[in-house]
Amino acid sequence: MLEILEMSKHYGDVHAVNNLSLTIPPGEIFTMLGANGAGKTTTLMVSLGFTEPTAGTVKICGIDVTKDPLEAKKHVAYVSENVMLYGNFTARQNLEFFTKLGGRKNVSAAEYENVMDRVGLQRDAFERRVKGFSKGMRQKLGIAIAIMKDAEVILLDEPTSGLDPKSGAEFLKLLEELREEKKAIWMTTHDIFRAKQIADRVGIMVAGNLVKIFSRDELKQADLESIYVEYVSQPEVQAA
Repeated sequence: MLEILEMSKHYGDVHAVNNLSLTIPPGEIFTMLGANGAGKTTTLMVSLGFTEPTAGTVKICGIDVTKDPLEAKKHVAYVSENVMLYGNFTARQNLEFFTKLGGRKNVSAAEYENVMDRVGLQRDAFERRVKGFSKGMRQKLGIAIAIMKDAEVILLDEPTSGLDPKSGAEFLKLLEELREEKKAIWMTTHDIFRAKQIADRVGIMVAGNLVKIFSRDELKQADLESIYVEYVSQPEVQAA
C-alpha cells in the first residue's frame, strides 16, 4: 500500500506539491494525469525517498520513507520514463544485476527468461548489449527489472513512452496481471486513452494540487479529455 498523507514539497517560493493526500491499496491501479510541472514526478521522488517532503508523510507498506528509507525501498519498484541501464551489459546481465541489487540472490536462468518473455522482449535481444536497444526495448527491460523485485508497490513514470501500439497493448495486459497479483500501482502519464482504459481511478494534478479524482464508474461516463483540458487551462484552480 502507498499512503501519502498531507504531503507538501516546496522549493523556496515554488510549491511543487500542496497538501496531497492519496492512498493506493493493494490491487489498484491509480493513474495520474497532469501537464509537465504539475507535481507528478516530484510526488514520485518524495515517495521513493529521493527528496524529503516539506510537510506531511509518505508511507510504503506502513513504513515512513523519510524515517526509514532503506526499509521502505525494499517494498517499492520504480520505472522511469528514461530507464537507466548499463549499456555494455546485455539485457540478461542488466536484469541479473538489478535483481541481485534488489535483494534476490537465488534466481534461475529460466526465471530471467520467463520475465523477459512476459514483458515482450524478443528472444534474440536477451544476449545483446543494451546500448543498441530502442527506447521501447529499454522500457520493457525496465519493467522486467521491476517485476523481478516482486515489490508490493510499483511506481511508473510515463512507462508507455516509446512503446508502439502493440507493445502498449501488451503493457496494459501486464498491468492487469500485476493488479491481479495485488500490487499497488501508481502510474503518471500523458496518455489519456490508456489511463481511462486501465485505471481503477484517475487523478488530475494541476500546479501541485490534486484537483479531481474519478472512480472507475465515473470514468465510464466522463469525457476525460475535455475535463482534463478544462482543468489544465485553469492552473489557478484549487484542489476539490
